[in-house]
Amino acid sequence: MEERKPKILLAEDDTNLGMVLKNYLELNDYDVELCRDGILALAAFRRDKFDICLLDIMMPNMDGFKLAEEIRDVDPDIPLFFLSAKTMKEDIIQGYKLGADDYISKPFDSELLLLKIKAILKRNQELNNKEEEQFEFKIGQYHFNSRLRTLTKGGDSSTLSPKENELLHMLCEHKNDLLPREVALKKIWGSDTYFNGRSMDVYIAKLRKYLKEDPNIEIVNIHGNGFRLVVKD
Repeated sequence: MEERKPKILLAEDDTNLGMVLKNYLELNDYDVELCRDGILALAAFRRDKFDICLLDIMMPNMDGFKLAEEIRDVDPDIPLFFLSAKTMKEDIIQGYKLGADDYISKPFDSELLLLKIKAILKRNQELNNKEEEQFEFKIGQYHFNSRLRTLTKGGDSSTLSPKENELLHMLCEHKNDLLPREVALKKIWGSDTYFNGRSMDVYIAKLRKYLKEDPNIEIVNIHGNGFRLVVKD
């Protein structure tokens, strides 16, 4: 099955620039809809699903600022770039106040624009993946909710600290498998230094205390490699 290309709404009334930019982005595996005024762009946005909007400011019928307001009413989170010859500080400030992710002054480098588009779409994809990741786990007799940071057994519930929570979440994702020591250290502590390693050992000991009421649960230290959350059936 062919992977869906990211879709870009390009609102630009300069015919030559619009076509050049559309062709350039399509050559780089983007699906681009070019609209030559704000009203047509808004209709396209309401009709279809886009991943990012590139808006000129000075357009007939509806300018880019008004278009951005209308787009934000429909989807407050969609990435939005202004592409504009207006370089006054007041215009740039207004663009960011409307929730622009970037304000790019004309003339601009198309390759730089492409890199910025790739970066923001990658960021959004990572955020979406994070939102979709599993956050509820059954660990033997315990129920773990990493969004609420709660570990519950029967009627008893404990609230975990942020690091306890993240470490237990990673152990659950690797349940009955190895959680490499350096992976946990770099994600939670930022680096795998000796002192961070000692700190993680303290948190492992805390998690063992939380889980000690169930004899079928064990956090095993695999010397020099990492830890395993072992849950026996």
